[in-house]
Amino acid sequence: MVQKFKEYLSTHYPQLKEQKLLLAFSGGVDSSVLLDLCLSVGLRPTIAHCNFQLRGSESATDAEWVQTLSKEKDLACFIQSFETKKHATREKISVQMAARDLRYAWFETLCEQEGFTAVLVGHHADDSVETFLINAFRGSGLKGLLGIPETRGKIVRPLLPFSKAEIEAHAAAQSLQWREDSSNVTKDYLRNALRHEVMPQLNAYQPNSLSNIITTLGHLNAANRFMDQSIAALKKKLFQADHKDFRISIAALEELSPLNFCLHELFTPYGFSAKEVKKLLTATSGKILLSSSHRLLRDREFFILSLLKEETAQVFIIDLDAPNQKLPIDLHWDYFRELPKKTWNTNEAALDKKLLKNPLLLRKSKVGDYFYPTGMKGKKLLSKYYKDEKYSLRDKENQWLLCSDTAIVWVVGKRCDRRFTTTEKTAETLLITYVL
Repeated sequence: MVQKFKEYLSTHYPQLKEQKLLLAFSGGVDSSVLLDLCLSVGLRPTIAHCNFQLRGSESATDAEWVQTLSKEKDLACFIQSFETKKHATREKISVQMAARDLRYAWFETLCEQEGFTAVLVGHHADDSVETFLINAFRGSGLKGLLGIPETRGKIVRPLLPFSKAEIEAHAAAQSLQWREDSSNVTKDYLRNALRHEVMPQLNAYQPNSLSNIITTLGHLNAANRFMDQSIAALKKKLFQADHKDFRISIAALEELSPLNFCLHELFTPYGFSAKEVKKLLTATSGKILLSSSHRLLRDREFFILSLLKEETAQVFIIDLDAPNQKLPIDLHWDYFRELPKKTWNTNEAALDKKLLKNPLLLRKSKVGDYFYPTGMKGKKLLSKYYKDEKYSLRDKENQWLLCSDTAIVWVVGKRCDRRFTTTEKTAETLLITYVL
């Protein structure tokens, strides 16, 4: 196995010998074999062990054993304890998912702080087959049926070509020691049920089932690579650069087949679902979709795909007690006990200081915004106000809102919210001027 491992590294990861490596070490047989193989080929990774505190004293004993082993091997070691159950409850996720999130977040932190350039983890061929089956049961698309990827960012999985049987055989042959995780033998989790019940029956019925599924995964990964290349070529043809935007022919999109699949592949990288893009195909001109990063606008016969301006998602804090603040627009303010005048231009906001919560916020609009416009009755959705005032799309994008906590105080340069404007009972007025 050592020779096969060495050859696999030389063809797939020749750069590892030059990198600063972190090895995710649970202490189980998989990570113990991975560590042994790394040492056998001259790699000396730093060990990282997670104590998820899920098995009482057993978890603490595992951590102590890992610490002792690292000293015997003369390897640097990091050990981190997590309150996994509390994290799962707080985030409303399963304990397994919580452990996974905490684990990889910690690895990322270690890489940033210590300069590790690759993290080795002990996933093997059986793990990849189990992932394939789990995703198949869930009705996954092609990408979910690819098993476990060899690499993802800094994560590297050099044991994927090896089966669990090969790993256990190597551990026995080398008389390796490891820790058994008692939770691995339970059938409370779907993965464990597959491992202990389904796979043995498959192997009994079809002795080559594991290798056959691995072969299938190879075919699926090849098909996925071809699909990615085809989608990239299609995107290059359809997405025509227009300054910083892309113009996309709606007629060309409607000719795609299968339509839902193509829309999914083309637009999900920008945060849009195929379902909502398909609706936009038949929407009226001017309709838009917004994701966290992009805007998709229907403009007559084209879609216009734009990257949201950074300032669109920004919120600027205005400390009313601090002068000379850097803001995207020029605002000046002062306080008055007695107002210098009683009528105001639209670029001025006379506000009751007592009703405001310092600091104020300056931001752009978001879905569901409303305010109580001066000169009108009741409240009004900001989107309806924009429509009534005949705002263009550009006007909407450029409009700033001054807010106190979550409430809109002033549609800057246009209209105030009457809940915050001065009255005869106002003791101190904050006068804000928008300098055009």
